[in-house]
Amino acid sequence: MSTLLSTPPLRHSHSEALTTSQQAGKYIQQNSFSSAPIPIPFFSTPESTELWSTYENLLYSCLRTGDDKAAHLCLEKLGGRFGTNDERVMGLRGLYQEAMAEDPSALLQMLREYDEILTENPTFTPVRKRRIALLQSLSRESDAMNALIELLDTSPTDIESWAELCELYVSQGLYQQAEFCLEEILLSTPNAWNVQARLGEILYTSASATQDQLGSLAESVRRFCRSIELCNGYVRGYYGLKLASDKLTGILSNSGRADSQMSNSSRNYELAVPSVEVLQKLSESATSMLAEVARKASLNDSRSPDIAFVEDLLKASTMNRQR
Repeated sequence: MSTLLSTPPLRHSHSEALTTSQQAGKYIQQNSFSSAPIPIPFFSTPESTELWSTYENLLYSCLRTGDDKAAHLCLEKLGGRFGTNDERVMGLRGLYQEAMAEDPSALLQMLREYDEILTENPTFTPVRKRRIALLQSLSRESDAMNALIELLDTSPTDIESWAELCELYVSQGLYQQAEFCLEEILLSTPNAWNVQARLGEILYTSASATQDQLGSLAESVRRFCRSIELCNGYVRGYYGLKLASDKLTGILSNSGRADSQMSNSSRNYELAVPSVEVLQKLSESATSMLAEVARKASLNDSRSPDIAFVEDLLKASTMNRQR
């Protein structure tokens, strides 16, 4: 139980979230003296940062599993300790009220309340983020993007907001802007292998829509290689590397141009396009790793959706070679 409570709720599986929320009542009862206005040393539970982080994690888990009563108790505990005007508590209260909303009109009312709060306190970041999330829920992507841009003007190192803006750009087909967002994240966290892989995916997806298809694919290959370098065994990185290297190999092989001519084909990227030989070796390396991952999964009888995608890719690759 303590391990689950210390883990960010978004990482919990559905069963773990349910287990956590089922213990909420017991946890609140055991720590009922913690938020007393005047603590009694011999009877109260020692206060710590972990205690209030746990209440917040419980709030998320309870909302996720539909335990509205326990979620409200957690919210009341946090409000009693930090005050109802605390910006983080206000953000959590907004999340709770959104979850309780019964129809779109109730959500619009919440949006108006957020606007009123931000009119008086425009720097309340948790409330600003709840407003952005609500705009997305109401399918107002353009307004959400504008709000994120305004937030990043005042908080340019907010990685979470850059990532959210990136996904909004991708949903609208604005791939260059999405790439820029991920590059901003990498300025703060250059060793984030998942961000490197996500940038590779966007480059791969957008390659056919750009004038510099070869350059985009080559950069995609490099980003996937970097993600694997940072995290050896990262399946998503190997999956993307195989896709990108195979596609780029096919284009280079069919074009019939020499490697010396390819070196200047990428105008927007500093490095030259890899040779067919290099790309084939990268594809073989990725295939070998993915095959090993699929083999271990079959031995453990754990065929997750990710493993299913890996198996489908390997089968498609085998069929292409046989042709």
